[in-house]
Amino acid sequence: MELQTFRSISFAGHGRFWKHSISGRKCFSKNIKTLVSCSYSTEENDTLPSVKQLCNAKVIYAVAPALGHNKESHPESNARVPAIVTALAKMELTSKFRGSDILELQNFKLASADDIASVHAKAYVSGLEKAMDRASEQGLIVIDGSGPTYATPTTFCESLVAAGAGLALVDSVVAASKNQLDPPMGFALIRPPGHHAIPNGPMGFCVFGNVAIAARHAQRIHGLKRVFIIDFDVHHGNGTNDAFLDDPDIFFLSTHQDGSYPGTGRIDEIGHGAGEGATLNLPLPGGSGDTAMRTVFDEVIVPCAQRFKPDIILVSAGYDGHVLDPLASLQFTTGTYYMLASNIKQLAKELCGGRCVFFLEGGYNLDSLSYSVADSFRAFLGEPSLAPEFDNPAILYEEPSTRVKQAIQRVKHIHSL
Repeated sequence: MELQTFRSISFAGHGRFWKHSISGRKCFSKNIKTLVSCSYSTEENDTLPSVKQLCNAKVIYAVAPALGHNKESHPESNARVPAIVTALAKMELTSKFRGSDILELQNFKLASADDIASVHAKAYVSGLEKAMDRASEQGLIVIDGSGPTYATPTTFCESLVAAGAGLALVDSVVAASKNQLDPPMGFALIRPPGHHAIPNGPMGFCVFGNVAIAARHAQRIHGLKRVFIIDFDVHHGNGTNDAFLDDPDIFFLSTHQDGSYPGTGRIDEIGHGAGEGATLNLPLPGGSGDTAMRTVFDEVIVPCAQRFKPDIILVSAGYDGHVLDPLASLQFTTGTYYMLASNIKQLAKELCGGRCVFFLEGGYNLDSLSYSVADSFRAFLGEPSLAPEFDNPAILYEEPSTRVKQAIQRVKHIHSL
């Protein structure tokens, strides 16, 4: 790898131009045919909006589409984030239509090597950076067999952009919370996703653990000791789970489809050592839907969060539990995601001064993904759901209510809820 001097990283495509103004260390692959450059800094983030802008906003979001990180016919494609951005514009959920209520962070810094190393082994981080030369020569390489997880010449830098977006949103929400009781909700519209990435490497479409890195950042930089992570992706967030197994100050709560990839997240996995009891895994039977998730929220998530008393709530927001998603078989609807967004916002307001940031994880049907994220924005704004315009109740079937009830009762018994 060589060090060069560039001032920005830019991605063009899908009718929009993304640009991040940055400073500090630069990295790019020597043999790359199309120039890929990025830089990152450990300096205090001075590119955030003004306090007034932050305090006027109800929703603040950042976009990191990783347009260069793509594999043909792979479900985790570079069309995912642009589909969401297009839907937000079409549904008039941007600052162009909403003024100061919605704010997009645009000039955020990339995550630093130290940020990434707060969760991942330094050998993995440096090894991935070096692998970009091989990716430049071959165009695309497989970096983990499960998924599979691939890398292109831009993957390392674009993964730093994604993680940096999450850190900037944490910084912004925390800054706003110091000046008002109802700070904006944050949403990182980013990829590659992160919750499968284990401390020693990539896994399951994921490169760096974006939520886990943000959790450590909240602790280190902002003194927010107790972090509550909710993961409602259809797959178990094994990477986040493993990063904090023995940490009593980070509570990881995952709901996921029983028996789905990667086969982890058993109900009796509760953490170990000092962190025993600070991990809650609730595998839901296939076919579980809106009724199941509403019950889970009321009977499991709320009492857990109330008992833990978090300083900030971070959310691994996977939209692949949607009934239309091709990679699993839960029956969540757009309305389910509206409910989760609305209720999590209220929970954060009650428990931790409204400090809450969502991080995009899965979601592979572009229509259900974009509609559901848009409805999450409506929930953040306190507006009515438009889910009935998209959801089709006729395709739903009876939920396995008895098995859902048994799972909920068992997890409540294990965790004394």
